[in-house]
Amino acid sequence: MMRQTVLSAQPATPLRPCLSLDGTWQFRHESQSDWREVRVPGHWQAQFPELAVAFGRVTYLRELTIPDAWTGFEVALAFGAVSDTAVVRLDGAELARHEGGYLPFEVVLPSGLSGTHQLEVEAFLPDGHRSEGADLSEIPHGKQSWYGPQGGIWQSVRLEARHPAHIRAMRLDPHWPDGRLALEIALSRPVAGSLRLEIEDPKGQAVQAVTLDLGGARVRHELVVPDVRPWSPESPALYTLRATLSLDGQEIDLRLERFGFRRIETRDGQIWLNGAPLYLRGALDQDYYPDGFGAPPSIALLEDQVRNAKAMGLNCLRCHIKVPDPRYHEVADRLGLLMWTEIPNIETFTPDSARRLRETMEGILERDRNHPSIVIWTLINEDWGTRLREVAEQRQWLSDMVDWLRKEDPLRLVVDNSACFPNWHVNTDLNDYHYYRTATDRREEWDALNVEFAAGADWTFGSGPDITRTGQEPLIVSEFGVWGLPQPDLLRLDGQDPWWMAYGATWADGAVLPQGVEARFRELGLAQVFGSFPAFIDQVQWHQWMNLKHEIEVMRRHPTIAGYVITEFTDVHWEGNGLLDMARNPRIFAPAMPKANADIVISPGLARHAARAGTPVQFDLTVATGGASLPEGCLLDWSFGSDSGRATLAAAGPMQVIPVPVSTATHATAATALVRADFTLTTPDGSILARNDETVSLYAARHASGVTVASDDGALAERLAGLGYRVTSRHEADVFVTHDLDAQRVEDIHAGARILQLVAKEAGRLRDDLSPRDGPMSMQIEDELGGFRSAAYFTFPGYQLVDRHRSIWRGDWVGNFSWLRRDGVFSHLPGGPLFDLSFTGVVPRQLMTGFRPWEFQGRVHAGVVVGWVHKPGAFLIEKRLGRGTLVATTFRLTEEAPDADPVATALLDGLMSLSSR
Repeated sequence: MMRQTVLSAQPATPLRPCLSLDGTWQFRHESQSDWREVRVPGHWQAQFPELAVAFGRVTYLRELTIPDAWTGFEVALAFGAVSDTAVVRLDGAELARHEGGYLPFEVVLPSGLSGTHQLEVEAFLPDGHRSEGADLSEIPHGKQSWYGPQGGIWQSVRLEARHPAHIRAMRLDPHWPDGRLALEIALSRPVAGSLRLEIEDPKGQAVQAVTLDLGGARVRHELVVPDVRPWSPESPALYTLRATLSLDGQEIDLRLERFGFRRIETRDGQIWLNGAPLYLRGALDQDYYPDGFGAPPSIALLEDQVRNAKAMGLNCLRCHIKVPDPRYHEVADRLGLLMWTEIPNIETFTPDSARRLRETMEGILERDRNHPSIVIWTLINEDWGTRLREVAEQRQWLSDMVDWLRKEDPLRLVVDNSACFPNWHVNTDLNDYHYYRTATDRREEWDALNVEFAAGADWTFGSGPDITRTGQEPLIVSEFGVWGLPQPDLLRLDGQDPWWMAYGATWADGAVLPQGVEARFRELGLAQVFGSFPAFIDQVQWHQWMNLKHEIEVMRRHPTIAGYVITEFTDVHWEGNGLLDMARNPRIFAPAMPKANADIVISPGLARHAARAGTPVQFDLTVATGGASLPEGCLLDWSFGSDSGRATLAAAGPMQVIPVPVSTATHATAATALVRADFTLTTPDGSILARNDETVSLYAARHASGVTVASDDGALAERLAGLGYRVTSRHEADVFVTHDLDAQRVEDIHAGARILQLVAKEAGRLRDDLSPRDGPMSMQIEDELGGFRSAAYFTFPGYQLVDRHRSIWRGDWVGNFSWLRRDGVFSHLPGGPLFDLSFTGVVPRQLMTGFRPWEFQGRVHAGVVVGWVHKPGAFLIEKRLGRGTLVATTFRLTEEAPDADPVATALLDGLMSLSSR
């Protein structure tokens, strides 16, 4: 049968009576013999635990009754979306087939039907085996390859009656500022009648009307609305078009469509909305829901999440490789939120998958193009499914798609490939790029990447004759972010884990499996460090904000960067980097977000977040205006401890960055503490434009320790002397300090030595002096004489040294939560237990592994867990042997001059105390 599609789901009108077919249907998966009840709409995977990750074929059954009053009408079944293919049968006879799991379609029933009939819908979602001309890799599937398949009737179904001659589709192209509305209306058949067009303004007042005589099946016309109000996030002004079709003087059909006048464009490296610069403050939204996969449970939830987004300072959501329920865009239109939306990706590029991508984009346009909230389209994400760096044919295909889409929809911006390393753009309206770094662990890299990107880095575009680059494409950091974790109790229903907590073990080296997170926390004794599990989650969420805040402030220091998209708006199953959790509970830091996530942002620009009391603290402060302006004479007030000051700013227009250097004095203090600097920007009349703050670890004046030290490394001995330690002979010293550990030093520990090892080597073992074949068990092959070497476990101290770079412990995407116990010998370091930005100069590049869980309850003084409390590792260990002790750490304590970094000095002092006790 022919595939039939419609433009969008239309509300019922008096001339188009409808019956909802949502509710309970009968259901059977091909792997099962029994029929059971299923809820429509909804993915079957969300309703049956044993089918949570199932692909395949299912059948839906229900009865439908055609009202007697519908005699003479054309009756159609309208499906919002069925994933991925659908076969529709009535009383066993096939009526239609449809392909494409994200788009609407309708099926006209045979004329003259009345009474009750059996409706059957067969839905098929292919897996990795090619069947019926496709497998999952060749169909637009989006994140189904990450978070699990989504099949079945997942949007609403209705039965609709209408006149055989009716309005089939309406395309509206509203132009601002002239108020011109270009209309293209398609009828189901040629009609020799009339079409009445009426426009109502946002207050419901009639502002334009015309009656057109018809003589065919397609109408093109333009109307001009006087004194038009533009649509924007701040003022989402929606107009309504009422189109009434008449035949022989009788009204036979009515369609309503809401729309908005707005203009999105790029100029001079910036995005402009309605003639003014726009600073894009977005979040990636994967459009997943706590109990419905990609099917939102209600309008109320959609409205609530838009309000949450705006309260946190966002003006855009990037609906990620997903065609959402149409209510998603309706709510964004009404409440005022920009939308950046994308084609669901494929995995394998073939002629069939290329066709499906094009047809999906055509279907998206048909359904969604009248929504003013949608301002950007993306065709490919991160080169998924394409191979742009290797295949010229695919580069040409994508460039041609961009040109076609620009011509087809000139009212929006088009992104070719939303890029990340190592791929790039070929032809795009926005130069957007993705990069992830955790500020506490990789601050230098984050800062450097933004310097390069802001300068128009060559790595964002390919090169060659098939690449189109103007150099004026706005720069958008379209994915960045860090992990937090949700409070699991807020996600449980009747004390039971949500179904998805059992999944994730096959991702990220097993670090993202949520199930058992509290048990792992208990097993590692982390309550000794954090107090309790809920307290740990709270601190993890504040750690997420600390990193996001720094990263946003760094981007805002570059006037050429025109916006960003935070990854991500909500957690998705095991992916814990949301601003909200799966149940839409905001993170603990949500009220603080507008300090950095706003048009006007104060960026403190603190190079080092630790200082010695009594020394000046220099803030390289800037004020970024975003899409706003500063009037003449704005006042920037700051306070830091007992010091304060004020600066007067000149007038500044949009998209500017104004330097306001601030140098503060700090008073001497007997106690080390966290001290907050506060900044407030006001207009001359006292209205607050922006606030921000920054925390400094202020270290009290230091007194030399009485610990005596020795070292056979001259540079180490000189450093220790420079810090006030008395350097003496090896036999007289309290602590022997070294970079290396060998058999003699192990023997010394056994005899009573206290050795502090400041690890400064590549990955491997803490000692490399062991002979080949030193143990008969657990051997690994090595390319050296002897051919074998035993595992580290068989030699003291028994731990492996691992380079965090290119490992799950790097922490750029899946969160690394690094901590230092702040009791005992390290109680003089403020804050914590999680590392803060004052640690960026000492944060380890290596860690130690091979520990038993019980060792974290005493031997490990600083360590790390990954994701949902997996992959525990140590940065600082204490281990006894015989009468002596080894303390080993991977903290970087020797990279700067002595006491240039108070954190390094404080850590070294604590290590000396730990080693000598």
